[in-house]
Amino acid sequence: MLTRKITLLLLLFLAQSAFSQQDGYWDKDRATTKEIIVSAGEKIAVKTEDLPIGTTEIVYRITILDENQQMASSLSSLLKAIPDPSGISQGAAGAVFLTSKISGDDKCKYGIFSSNAFAKEYKEKGKTDNACLFQNTAVNKEARRLSIDKSSCLKTGQEYLWFGFESMNWIMKQKIVLEIVPWVDNRLSRGWTLENRQTIIKQIKTSDLAKKMLNSDDFSLCILEKMQKRYKFQEFQNLMAIEKAKALKDFGNTCLSEKPANKSILTSIRLDAMQYFKNKKYEQAIDLLQTGVIENGNATVLDYNALGQYYLYSKQFDKALKALKEGESRDESELLIQLNMAHVYLLKGDYKKAKEIHKKYKGQNVTTTLSWKAKTQFDFEDLKKAGFVNDDFDRILKLLED
Repeated sequence: MLTRKITLLLLLFLAQSAFSQQDGYWDKDRATTKEIIVSAGEKIAVKTEDLPIGTTEIVYRITILDENQQMASSLSSLLKAIPDPSGISQGAAGAVFLTSKISGDDKCKYGIFSSNAFAKEYKEKGKTDNACLFQNTAVNKEARRLSIDKSSCLKTGQEYLWFGFESMNWIMKQKIVLEIVPWVDNRLSRGWTLENRQTIIKQIKTSDLAKKMLNSDDFSLCILEKMQKRYKFQEFQNLMAIEKAKALKDFGNTCLSEKPANKSILTSIRLDAMQYFKNKKYEQAIDLLQTGVIENGNATVLDYNALGQYYLYSKQFDKALKALKEGESRDESELLIQLNMAHVYLLKGDYKKAKEIHKKYKGQNVTTTLSWKAKTQFDFEDLKKAGFVNDDFDRILKLLED
């Protein structure tokens, strides 16, 4: 009576949990079902069917039958009621109770091996040291669940397992039924293991824009995420080199254009460009800001101000003026733009235009706390440190005193 109550409760539990969120499936199409005849006292090794990519769990059942006995129901059919086995609340407890409804009196010992070499040693020499699991107590039925996080038998990318059996009947042959059903994680079934993701990240970091960045982590992860949705890992690996390059470029452009997801990436690019500028690597600063921000239509007025400043310090005055005027067309009230334009005119020898700008804005602040005059003084000091010499610096400062 107690057994019947436990069985009823288990079935009710499994029926309820079937409605929970599923992250994978029992792959009955690639399950292993083998009837094995073992001679009296013999040891044998049996290779499973190939485990699907993304296998994170297996449930196996071993049943020893007397002559002419048949299995009451297959393991695959029993597992239909069990959803995601990743937690006790989602059916893992049920899986290990799926023992045979029928079994004979014969018993056997068995072990599980992760390689053919280990299984061969067991078969030929009875060696069990390398078994990832060994049942030394003879059984006539057994059912267990193995998971990738709790058993050394299963590893990421594991293709096969080998089961070794030793008959405990020293007179008659035994019939052993081995059933194995893998649980396939939907995401991992696409081949995106940790190792494979790391491989692709390395490829992404060799792309044109990523190489220009000092820290391309956010950018690379964005591309990887989109790639995982679009391709299975092996599908991407099978592309031609030019197809891979185009895919990386297209995903990169999408990452840069999608708002607000692109915010952290654009922030990284701007910070990296500024760091290049501070290190006097003006060409890299210009290239990164152009490629990563401006060419993708993400530029703000301050980006054009930064670009103008980078050109200014690299003595490309006409390009600096062009960038600053582009910024001015977006917001002519941005005084950082106006001040840098005054610097460009001054260094180009056009004191008159520089003077006009300074006279127009000298009474204002360029930020909430920084006056036009103070910012001009700071800028002139920085320009002198960068090697710029101009007699008109003092004339402008005198003008601002008036």
